[in-house]
Amino acid sequence: MNKIEILSCALDYIENNLHENITAEDVAHACYCSKSYLQKIFKYLNGHSVKEYIIKRRITKAARDLVTNPRVSILDIAYKYCYSSPEAFTRAFDQVWRCTPSVFRKKAKFTELYPRQLLPIKNGDDYMSSRKHVDITELYDLFVDRKDCYFVCCDIKSLNEINEISFKAGDLAILEVLKRIEKVAGKEDVIFRIGGDEFVLLTNSKDKDYATNIGDMILKMNGQTFTYADKVIPLSVYVAVTRFSGSGLKYNELFTSLHNTIKESK
Repeated sequence: MNKIEILSCALDYIENNLHENITAEDVAHACYCSKSYLQKIFKYLNGHSVKEYIIKRRITKAARDLVTNPRVSILDIAYKYCYSSPEAFTRAFDQVWRCTPSVFRKKAKFTELYPRQLLPIKNGDDYMSSRKHVDITELYDLFVDRKDCYFVCCDIKSLNEINEISFKAGDLAILEVLKRIEKVAGKEDVIFRIGGDEFVLLTNSKDKDYATNIGDMILKMNGQTFTYADKVIPLSVYVAVTRFSGSGLKYNELFTSLHNTIKESK
């Protein structure tokens, strides 16, 4: 298999086995390659090791279960995603979400902090080919349902520079931007992460002023700081408001159109 085929195989294998106690060695074996070779191409794609990606996908799925299945105990969710104890699950959860599962269950709405990763779109556009491509199936289905409603698109400024401090600092920046968007989102607005540093909020409103007001409130938080390892880091985002009125956009067309909207806002 070539690099793309190995990567595709690895991503599929991980997604289909998040409930199993899999390791990087298991993934490499399933892809008929060495662990070191798999780690190399995996790290190149998303900056994370295979193990880190597995953990983040598990915790993302667990977060969804916490919100959508309130009657299921935290212990059962921990066991479902291969954590041997509530303590181990809580430690892993806190590393991703910076709160305990019980606190998250009470307060959170957004859960897809680390959506399923897909292979990059190859359409001759260098900008789109360089974008991290994630699964936006849920966003697309909601977009079809909420025809003509407005999007608020956000892109983190200088995330690469923050990642140069540490990828953990970058993860904190992503979480901080999410919190800012959540703070101003309406009850029926839904947030999606659509790439490495890009979020969209799909409103349930056809009123441009409503979406613009949300965007303005997000922009007012630009320059606010977060702290990582005693470093105080300012954080800002680009914001754009758009809708695709009366359009019959296909799945990949929506992904591309949203990213182009973000690109034009810079």
